[in-house]
Amino acid sequence: MSLVWKYFKVHEGENRFAVCEECKTKVSRGGLSAKTFSTSGLINHLKSNHPSKYEEYARETKRKANTAKTPCTTPSVADIFEKSRKFTKDSVKAKGITEKVMEYMALDDQPFSVVEDVGFRRLIQHIEPRYTLPSRRYFADVCLPELYNSIASRVHELLAKGSDPPYMSFTTDIWSSDVSPTSMLSLTAQWVDEDFQLKRVVLQCQEFKGSHSSVAISGAFNSMFERWGIDSTRVHAVVSDNARNMVKAMDDSGLRGIRCVAHTLQLAVNEGVLSQRSIADIVSSGRKIVGHFKHSPLAYSRIQAIQEQFGMYPKRFQQDVSTRWNSTFYMLQSLFDQKQTLAAYIADYDLPATFTPYQWQIIENVLSLLAPFEQLTREISSAKASAADVIPSFAALTRLLKKEVETDHGVKTMKTALLEALDRRFSQTDTEPLFYIASVLDPRYKDHYFDVDKKRRMREMVRAELDSLADGEVTYREGAVETKTIRTEAESAPSLSDMFDEILQENDPDPPRQTSATAQQLDCYLSEVLIPRSDDPLTYWRTNRGRFPALARMARRYLAAPCTSTDSERLFSAASNVLNERRNRLTCDKAEKLLFVKKNLPLFLKEQAT
Repeated sequence: MSLVWKYFKVHEGENRFAVCEECKTKVSRGGLSAKTFSTSGLINHLKSNHPSKYEEYARETKRKANTAKTPCTTPSVADIFEKSRKFTKDSVKAKGITEKVMEYMALDDQPFSVVEDVGFRRLIQHIEPRYTLPSRRYFADVCLPELYNSIASRVHELLAKGSDPPYMSFTTDIWSSDVSPTSMLSLTAQWVDEDFQLKRVVLQCQEFKGSHSSVAISGAFNSMFERWGIDSTRVHAVVSDNARNMVKAMDDSGLRGIRCVAHTLQLAVNEGVLSQRSIADIVSSGRKIVGHFKHSPLAYSRIQAIQEQFGMYPKRFQQDVSTRWNSTFYMLQSLFDQKQTLAAYIADYDLPATFTPYQWQIIENVLSLLAPFEQLTREISSAKASAADVIPSFAALTRLLKKEVETDHGVKTMKTALLEALDRRFSQTDTEPLFYIASVLDPRYKDHYFDVDKKRRMREMVRAELDSLADGEVTYREGAVETKTIRTEAESAPSLSDMFDEILQENDPDPPRQTSATAQQLDCYLSEVLIPRSDDPLTYWRTNRGRFPALARMARRYLAAPCTSTDSERLFSAASNVLNERRNRLTCDKAEKLLFVKKNLPLFLKEQAT
């Protein structure tokens, strides 16, 4: 509305006139209907009869025009024509949109055919009408290789930066698709850079045809390392599952093969669970109960109604899978949590199996016994877990199993079998220097989890490694000793965390021995107080590398070694989303490129964000 109406109002009887607020004069609005009304006559009236009000009106109008966010300009015909013209395929704007659409496909597991979907095309047309969406073939044959090559170049740059020290650790696994006759072999790499930041990339996930023999796997390893310019001398360790063909392939390739700790733990727990007939029967009955609700919508709706009556949030029972022992733990836990609702259900409906009060007690004791195993599985499968966690974790777990508690009733056979399986399957840690040295170089553990004999062996291993370093790189600086103390938890029932603290309280570090400069570094480092388990060991080394330069170089090598092949398994979880029912005809070459982009692109997007 014009500012002139501050000085006028519409005449009540005749709207084609306005009444001046100053002199009460009727002034024509310039027409006979609303379509022809204007404010020109009103402005002229102010200018002729009320000069002071006119000047006030003029100032207000000018101020409003100066503060307007967008000038009221009429676009030219050329501007209108330009805005309606379609982008050329080579224009910067069109290339940018095409690149983002390709990233969307790779990151969100969308098929190339999404560009043919009506809803997606309408969305793009609404966002930018001048953009012409290319065909699915263009995205598959042109855009994907371009994006892959761009990211591969950046990965090559990262690998080149990680050449000092020249050691890298890897994980590998073999996966077979459920929707197509395809097998793939993965290779992921991780290392600690000069700023003590852990770097992790997916190098390859290539098609693996033919027999999965050790010879074929070894040849595939050599081919992948050659493709990425990684000399075998730079390979510190390769973590894989416990399959014999994989273990032998490491030996044939001359690589240090480390068996996945999570897989080994899986085998040990399976032995323990199946060792006691009563527990095996409970697991079998649990599977029948869960299967009953899983395959019957009617049964599930009935149990859901009972859950609501008890004021519980509706929750499904969890089905276990044979390859994941912790899924059995979660299945029993979900059943135990629904103990009341199941009792109410069987009062009115049938179940293929039920539990007696004694069996419910056994389930509770089994959950108590396996809870530390579940905690350990989560910890060693985390992205920050390393080979340094193996010896301390299993020392704490073994000690916990040796303690007698009230919840042992009905599960003593299982507990004994678990302890024996752990001792047998993790005996390799006593002969693998990597675990010893990695534990010592982790400031959360050092040598506090070793007995006297293992401490002596550890010192020999570390000093041999230190002596192999160039003398010019070894210097020692006196500095303030860390004053951090070990965190302890309130007294409660024994837990895995309690065992870590108990071992530390019993195991004091050896007194320092003054020998060579490198030995002085080791002795001074070991004499200092441990940092809390929740702290990051790489942060410690970033801060203390000036005090312990030789040990810091070793830490970059050994703390980069993972203890599980979880990275490769996560990669294949993504692969099952790439090669799915909607893309079961996707070639392995394109599937590998999509996986490579999906896993590595987020790393560089984070760099751009910072």
